[in-house]
Amino acid sequence: MTDQARPPRTAVVIPAAGRGVRLGPGAPKALRALNGTPMLIHAVRAMAASRAVSLVVVVAPSDGAAEVKNLLDAHALPDRTDYVVVPGGETRQESVHLGLKAVPDDFTVVLVHDAARPLVPVDTVDAVIEAVRDGAVAVVPALPVADTVKEVEPAERPGDPEQVVATPVRARLRAVQTPQGFDRETLVNAHATVALIGDGATDDAGMVEKLGAPVVVVPGHEEAFKVTRPLDLVLAEAVLARRRANDGF
Repeated sequence: MTDQARPPRTAVVIPAAGRGVRLGPGAPKALRALNGTPMLIHAVRAMAASRAVSLVVVVAPSDGAAEVKNLLDAHALPDRTDYVVVPGGETRQESVHLGLKAVPDDFTVVLVHDAARPLVPVDTVDAVIEAVRDGAVAVVPALPVADTVKEVEPAERPGDPEQVVATPVRARLRAVQTPQGFDRETLVNAHATVALIGDGATDDAGMVEKLGAPVVVVPGHEEAFKVTRPLDLVLAEAVLARRRANDGF
């Protein structure tokens, strides 16, 4: 196969430097056990399950890179995928930027995935990659919003009543998940420009939007939920139990 015929190489950056305070005291969120295995390992395996992914860059807590490297070495991961661990920054944005710097130049498709979404199915990962390969510069998996959403004027004190100012049209709303996929040059440009002006984007796709570049949505999956609170851990354990019963996962 010639270089021109080869599909673009795909890398994944997993920022895993957060503490996850809403899960309660203990280890960093990405290192919390899920069915006896750290959540980060589940997330890395979910990305490596895609045959299109050939590199996973894990961005570890700045003082815990060696621990995370040892953790990856201790668990069975696909041989076809390479793994790199780099220390993270003070914010998620800084950590993604540091992870991007560790991706070799010959990777032209980059995914960014939350370590706290350990159960995303491989079909979702592949759908994001395929959309980028087909020409989209930024792709997010997302689900329709089930609840009616209200825009409010935030209260000055937590717990006080808040004034509703608008009710967005639910049919136009989507709950965004990860992995988010990007043309590498577009993502690097976003981190080099939007990040410098402190525009307040809450995810990488939002940074690309600030550039004026188009972001497209592909169908997400209900099992790609984010483990944020203790109840989410219970749900994740239930999903794993169902997978073991149905698929021998």
